[in-house]
Amino acid sequence: MLSNELRNEQVADNRGKIEEHIREILKLIGEDPDREGLQETPARVTRMYEEIFAGYGKDYKEILGVTFDEKHEELVVVKDIVFYSQCEHHMAPFFGKVHVGYIPSGKIAGLSKFARLVDAVTKRLQVQERITSELADVLMETLKPHGVMVVVEAEHLCMCARGVKKYGSKTVTSGVRGVFRRDVALRTEFMSLIKE
Repeated sequence: MLSNELRNEQVADNRGKIEEHIREILKLIGEDPDREGLQETPARVTRMYEEIFAGYGKDYKEILGVTFDEKHEELVVVKDIVFYSQCEHHMAPFFGKVHVGYIPSGKIAGLSKFARLVDAVTKRLQVQERITSELADVLMETLKPHGVMVVVEAEHLCMCARGVKKYGSKTVTSGVRGVFRRDVALRTEFMSLIKE
């Protein structure tokens, strides 16, 4: 583990390097980084990167942390967890909602943990398919439920604002684990609950 002092030095060094690169990018696209409106842009972009890429270094299993013994073995659904991520292909934003359903097997997690987990998984360069799989897998591994189902709905600016420019189109992915794979009625119940 790094000491806080060493970690702070590395963060400051990284900030300086990122700011230098942003200044260079501004020059390469034909801008003047010393122009009044752009003078603080490298620092602002660097702070934004720290925020939107805050998922790096997060331990997914640690986020779920404390679980609670509970005899509840019926469907639990946490829906409409809003997320913002960055496409690893174009570094363009994509955003949407995550819906999670699971059947506990004696252990439940605090509800806010699901939102924290979604943030940790999505605040890095990603693809939607990987987000869906990572969420389903970490929930299965950490909570050891009877089953998990994750549905992610997102709008990708790399498709809406550039390229084919199909504004309003959404991509939907699902990850199905455990009893959800075998039980069509359970999948149907989950899907009906997230549509309400």
